[in-house]
Amino acid sequence: MKPGQALQLADEQGLDLVEVAPGAKPPVCRIMDYGKYRYEQSKRAQEAKKHQKMVQVKEVKFRPKIDDHDFEFKKNHCVRFLKEENKVKATVMFRGREVTHAEIGEEILRRLLNALNDLAVVERAPKLEGHTMTMILSPKKSRS
Repeated sequence: MKPGQALQLADEQGLDLVEVAPGAKPPVCRIMDYGKYRYEQSKRAQEAKKHQKMVQVKEVKFRPKIDDHDFEFKKNHCVRFLKEENKVKATVMFRGREVTHAEIGEEILRRLLNALNDLAVVERAPKLEGHTMTMILSPKKSRS
């Protein structure tokens, strides 16, 4: 149908002529209430946004000379964060010459990973950057 004819038809119905597929040959148009269409689109977008979950990165800091009780305490924090579907950034902070024994920090992070093996997967392996060694763990996808 010719554009003028389509415009007249839309005008008679009190609706708008909206171009749906401008790239098609010939271009495809639809007669609709454009204001209502835009409103429904925004409502759908709001609904989709409401059901999204923001994933946060929670940081847990360790020291090379950490005691067993302190390690367990911080490991329990990691378990809680992972169960809440958050990512965990485990950091080992070195002071002064402690950085020469980076293997101690790696051992702490490996021990943490072994303790959280059923809850987490490694997103970023332990990496030494300056005086800190970091590892990022993300929660395993639940099969539901």
